[in-house]
Amino acid sequence: MSTADIRTADIPAATAAPRPRIVILYCTQCQWLLRAGWMAQELLSTFSTDLGEVALQPGTGGVFQITYDGDLIWDRKRDGGFPEAKVLKQRVRDRLDPGRPLGHIDGHQAPPAGTGPEA
Repeated sequence: MSTADIRTADIPAATAAPRPRIVILYCTQCQWLLRAGWMAQELLSTFSTDLGEVALQPGTGGVFQITYDGDLIWDRKRDGGFPEAKVLKQRVRDRLDPGRPLGHIDGHQAPPAGTGPEA
């Protein structure tokens, strides 16, 4: 395999849909870097290569916002504090792949009528 073949093998197909970018804007004055980093880790652990990037962006003034491709999905001031990991993952999933199950995060739901063991 030539060097050119190796380079082109690493380039995604032009027809592939771009993967989403998530930005976590956190307040440096409030020392929220660790919280932002932990949330980034949770998202990357759950969605791995389905995400294009999870970026940490320092800010000031008590800000803690999370955007998905530029759309605000969490704002500490608007939403009343910090998101639980469960809620954040559900919001990302609902945009990325609404039909995707998140396992125990979604909770145990009863199967639809007529599909359980008693049917």
